[in-house]
Parts: sequence; structure tokens; C-alpha cells
Amino acid sequence: MGEKSLRKRRGEDKGREDGRSIQSLEPQTTNLQKQVGLISGICMIVGTIIGSGIFVSPKSVLSNVGAVGPCLTIWAACGILATLGALCFAELGTMITKSGGEYPYLMEAFGPIPAFLFSWTSLLVTKPSSFAIICLSFAEYASAPFYPGCNPPQVVIKCLAAAAIVVITIVNSLSVKLGSYLQNFLTAAKMIIVTIIIVSGIVLLAQGKTENFKDSFEDSKTSVSSISLAFYNGLWAYDGWNQLNYITEELKNPYRNLPLSIIIGIPLVTVCYVLINISYFTVMTSTELLQSQAVAVTFGDRVLYPASWIVPLFVAFSTIGSANGTCFTAGRLVYVAGREGHMLKVLSYISVKRLTPAPAIIFYGAIAIIYIIPGDINTLINYFSFAVWIFYGLTILALIVMRFTRQELQRPIRIPIIIPVIVTLVSILLVLAPIITAPELAYLYCVLFILSGLIVYVLFVHFKFNWPQKISKPITMHLQMLLEVVPAEEVTE
Repeated sequence: MGEKSLRKRRGEDKGREDGRSIQSLEPQTTNLQKQVGLISGICMIVGTIIGSGIFVSPKSVLSNVGAVGPCLTIWAACGILATLGALCFAELGTMITKSGGEYPYLMEAFGPIPAFLFSWTSLLVTKPSSFAIICLSFAEYASAPFYPGCNPPQVVIKCLAAAAIVVITIVNSLSVKLGSYLQNFLTAAKMIIVTIIIVSGIVLLAQGKTENFKDSFEDSKTSVSSISLAFYNGLWAYDGWNQLNYITEELKNPYRNLPLSIIIGIPLVTVCYVLINISYFTVMTSTELLQSQAVAVTFGDRVLYPASWIVPLFVAFSTIGSANGTCFTAGRLVYVAGREGHMLKVLSYISVKRLTPAPAIIFYGAIAIIYIIPGDINTLINYFSFAVWIFYGLTILALIVMRFTRQELQRPIRIPIIIPVIVTLVSILLVLAPIITAPELAYLYCVLFILSGLIVYVLFVHFKFNWPQKISKPITMHLQMLLEVVPAEEVTE
């Protein structure tokens, strides 16, 4: 983020404040260069989605459904749902071209309160818990080779995960360029390990290793609660399916390439995920997979020995790359929220020397470390998925609502209405099923936390009480001096 881009962003913000329409009728007039073609769009989807999930979730999906057949079915169904959801977001992203993810869509359809609750939940629950889950996954795979035959101690996993968060936070606070170089290297490592696992599985299948697929639906669990929790874990691995519409303005011929990238990219990820799971089952029974602390490490020990060290190394690279990408984007979300007055103003400040949103990134890392202390991966995934699907469902419901309330908006991409209806119904089912069939206090805490945002909204956004300003002003001043940061608007030639 250079000085020119900061000044340009300042100009864009003023334009929005002056009442510029939320809709860009001529996206071709944008100042952003249209450099992302169809192939780049597909690569972006594949690179964003494939991260730590496919190395963590297979065990959790299998434990919820109990058999190989339903497990593979869930993985394919999650891919279909992610594709349909991404198509809904494609229509929203080309209809309302404001940045901020779901925030502007909820604002236009339902007003400021649901939009603020999304911002509140994203900043303090979904984004930091996602970062924590990925770093815990990294820690499990990085520590597994040092504890052969047994599970690594939880204290080792959590300390290693916290160290990963600290390193990633420092890297992204110091330099945008360093963060992006690290991301490019780690993305290449991710694709190498995915290819190794898939090719190994295909070779084993060709050699007749199919005994674990016999009677694949026997002893399966088919309750609504177990299927919903299996979907939570599967959909965690597909998280990122809604990211491409954030760069609509940089796509060449977006109204053609955006839906095509989704229709090609997400099914491609789905095929990879199903093939990876098939590879796991060629060498492990269901029981062995459930007993494995790190599934890909067990796979590597049985298939690639004596070069099995490659698997934990490259999986660690993959997960740390996913964590780095999450920190890079979510740090910007905190920064925007601070700039719009929804978080402390200091979070919208920019480092004078590094030109990075350092306070926002440090805040994000600190919240993620808090999530690591009490939680294990499966609990965090359920907590994350429950919260995030409330807002995915609301956002896609917004698409349906605006078909009737905002008919004047142009829709360059218009999907059949049945698609958002299906995704909305599935979202409702995913949110309600675990609560009704297997209620847990974690879901109640999550709902109470989301609703607590109403108190924050009324006190600090609606009424704008002065006393918080008096408390935050000296804190902001001292943090400014400590971190050497200034508001973006104050950056001069």
C-alpha cells in the first residue's frame, strides 16, 4: 500500500460520502487495471479455498457420518453448495460494487443494524477464529513428526500455534511485499502436496487397493444433527468460495469471467477434495483414519516412506500460507471497520514507515491468540461455521429481497431465483439443525455475542456518546506514538 494508493482511497471515500450511487453502471471506467483473466480467476478461487481444511476436516466429517460412502457424498455436496452460494455472491457483487464483503449487501437490503452485526461478528468471532483454526492445524502437522505413535501435547500445539500467529502478524505488519512474496511461495507448496496425495491415491487404486470402499454405507449415521455437523466441517474446507466478487473491478470482462471462474474453479476444488479423501481411504480404514492425529502424515508414512517427511513439511507450508492469506485480508477488514467508526479509530491508522495497517493486523492477531487458549479445532470449527452461516444465509436472503425491493438496480449477472432460495433454505437448516437436535451452550453463547452487538450499536454508533471518546483519545495518542502510525488522510507528499 503506497502513498498514492492511500491518497486515491481517500478520494474514493470522499466520493462515497458525497452520495455517489452504490451501483457502478459502467465498471469499465474504474481506475483499477483489468489484469485478472479467466485463468487467473480460476487459480485465485482454487488457491484461496485449498488451505488447511482438507488436511483437518476429513477426520471430523467421517466421525459425524460414520462411514466412507456418506463421507464422500458430504464432500461432493459441500462443493455443490459452495458453487451455488458463490453464484449468488456473483450477482450481488456485480449489482452492488462497494467493498466490504457482505456488509454493503446487508445494508442495502435490511438497513444498518444487520450490517453492523455482521461487521461486529466478523471482526470478533469469525475472522479471528478462522485464523486460530488454521494456526492450530499448522501446529498439529508441524509437531506430529516429533511425537511418533502418540498425540502431541496440547500445550505444545497451542504454543506453536500462538508463535505462528505472532510471526505472521509481524510479517504482515512490516511489509505488504514480504507478505505477498511469502504467500506466492506457500501457494506453490500447497499445490505440490495436493498433487502428491492425489497422484499417489490414483496409483494405489490402479493397483487394486479398494477393500476399504466395500459396503461403504454400512454403519453410517444419518441424523439431521450429525449431517449438519459434517457439513460444518466440510464447508470449513471450502471457505473462501465468496472471495472472487471482491475483485470484480479488476476482472477482464467480469460479466462473463466471474460466473465462468466460479463454475469451473469450485467444481475443480470439489474434484480435488473428493480425490484426496479417496486417497486417504485407499491406505486407511475408517477406524484408522479416526485414530490418526494428522491424517496426511499417516498417509505419507504408509505411502511415501522413507520420504514421508515431505508430507508434514508441505502441509505445514500449506496451512501457514492459508493463515498468512487470512491475516492479509482480514487485517484490511479491521482497518476499514476502524475507518468507518465501527471499531476504535486507531485501527484505521497506517504505519508511517511501512505503509501497512499495522494496528489492525496486531489487533486481529491478538484476538486470534485468545481463541487458541481454550478451544480445540473441532469446537472452533463448529463455532465458526454456525456464526458464518447465519450471515451467509442472511446475505443470500438479501439477494431474494432485493429482487422485489430494489428492482431498479441493474443486474449484469442474473441467476435463476431458485438458486438463492435453495441456498437460503440450506443455510436455515445448517443453523437450526444442531441447535434443535443436539443443543450445546456454545451455540447459545454465539447467538448472545452476536446480539450483544446491538448494545454496542445503540451506545456507540446510534447515540454516539462522548464519554467513550474521552477514554479512547489518550489511548489512541499513546498507541500512535508507540506504533508510529497516522490516519491515512494525513499522509502527504
